[in-house]
Amino acid sequence: MNSQDKPKQFLELYGKPIIIHTIELFDKHPEIDGIVISCVAEWIGYLKEILTRFHIKKVRNIVPGGETGQLSIFNGLEAAEKHFPADSVVLIHDGVRPLINEKTITDNIQQVNKCRSAITTAPTVETFVVVDDNLSVVEIPKRSSSKLAKAPQSFILSDILEVHRQAQKDNIFSSIDSCTLMNLYNKPLTLIEGPVENIKITTPTDFYIFRAIFEARENKQIAGI
Repeated sequence: MNSQDKPKQFLELYGKPIIIHTIELFDKHPEIDGIVISCVAEWIGYLKEILTRFHIKKVRNIVPGGETGQLSIFNGLEAAEKHFPADSVVLIHDGVRPLINEKTITDNIQQVNKCRSAITTAPTVETFVVVDDNLSVVEIPKRSSSKLAKAPQSFILSDILEVHRQAQKDNIFSSIDSCTLMNLYNKPLTLIEGPVENIKITTPTDFYIFRAIFEARENKQIAGI
């Protein structure tokens, strides 16, 4: 997305950066005790400014991101370890995924308390095709047994840190997401279903979809529906 070198999480909709739209959901949730943010190092100062401007209260720490998404998450988890007990529930979320809701956060926390993991998913509405390196089809999974893994992806803090540390010992540094890493080490994973509109804003089209959904929600509130 052409953002003139501004990280996409700092692009604004109605005067508010995307990352603030996202963080507010956690800041306002009664069961969230604290927030740790992994941020592009050069933008940490700006992030601190906007957290103050928008009255975000629960951020405990901001740490520089890593060279990969996996390492950025690890940096955040290590910072969380300094502030919270090992048996805490930790929700790992993308700063550019602002279309979840209070129920999604609550469902993650409750599921981790029951099962030690919760992967937010959405139903698949199209057919997946698994291919090999030559783009030959090797499998077409049943749509009824497929889900889209999204975020938050939530765990007991000590569990996810153990896996991250083992991955680095095994020279794994660029796992696509936390549930993939947990699955690699045969850790049990359970799911919750989140809102269909829970998109990650990575392209101009995603931004326009976010704007349309945001405006629809605002109009619904105004109309009192």
